[in-house]
Amino acid sequence: MAKSETCNSCEKFKTMIGGQALIEGILMRGPEKDCVVCRTSDGLNIEVKDRKVPAQKSALKWPLLRGVYGFFDAQITGVKALMHSADLCEDEQQQQQPGKLDQWLEKKLGNEKFQKILVGTAVAAGVGLSILLFFLLPMVIGGFFYRWVKSNLGINLIEGIIRMAIFMVYMIAISRMGEMKRLFSYHGAEHKTISCYEAMLPLTVENVRAQSRLHPRCGTSFLLVVMILSILVFSIASSILLAAVPALAAMRGRFLYKLIMIAFKLLLLPIVVAIAYEMNRWVGRNDNPLTRILRAPGMWMQRFTTQEPDDSMIEVAIEAVKQVLPEKEGSDRW
Repeated sequence: MAKSETCNSCEKFKTMIGGQALIEGILMRGPEKDCVVCRTSDGLNIEVKDRKVPAQKSALKWPLLRGVYGFFDAQITGVKALMHSADLCEDEQQQQQPGKLDQWLEKKLGNEKFQKILVGTAVAAGVGLSILLFFLLPMVIGGFFYRWVKSNLGINLIEGIIRMAIFMVYMIAISRMGEMKRLFSYHGAEHKTISCYEAMLPLTVENVRAQSRLHPRCGTSFLLVVMILSILVFSIASSILLAAVPALAAMRGRFLYKLIMIAFKLLLLPIVVAIAYEMNRWVGRNDNPLTRILRAPGMWMQRFTTQEPDDSMIEVAIEAVKQVLPEKEGSDRW
């Protein structure tokens, strides 16, 4: 295997530091700080903020609850960072002016409240679109198989296969888009830099360039775990529901039955996310034959969601990591 593909062979410790690719930049999140570094015509634009984390004894740090909280916290922080990077994009500033509706809302609500509404709307739209595309659509398509497939497990397997197919086609399709290649290259720069840091090598362009662009604790792997885990959770939970409510089982195949099952499975999504987070946490902390098998599908998907970065992108990633390193060495251990 080529050196650039040996993802964590030199890993000496695992860090909780992670990031997200932006428009000409990277969001990096550490244990104490969040940092957005973007490349502009004037050089690197750096914005560092203290990270708001739940108190040590907060219920939001309990197993399962921390997964749901972490998911939505990451979504909100990521959208804010993406909007910030878009604002810094010189081409967009020159070519686009706020619409009349945006100007009116900003005037009526004030800039800060307007920004909160924008972020909230963007997060809701992003999560809603993901649910629609990767969960609701497979459930609707799976409903057409009720007349042939009588097993509850069989229906959930069909929905799962459809869900995985849509997810993979979507990822592969956007990886072919020219405008996404730079974003995915920054994603690769983020992975390479974190791998270099975990190998305890000096954060130089040369050392980072030698690392793999694939990383075992990537968000792509988390999404894939959610997709796979949903098959098991939906199968078990819906079987329990049908056993507990015989009248519902008698309605099988009818429109109301399909509607109830879709709503029931959507209500189960936070549970799926919570369990997926704990699984990803365990797999990320351990390295053995079983965990390598479990992370293999996510590593394969990263071949589409990451690209090799150029040196200027690596410089952005290095600066982003340096800005979020904890004051106490080793306190960012995963």
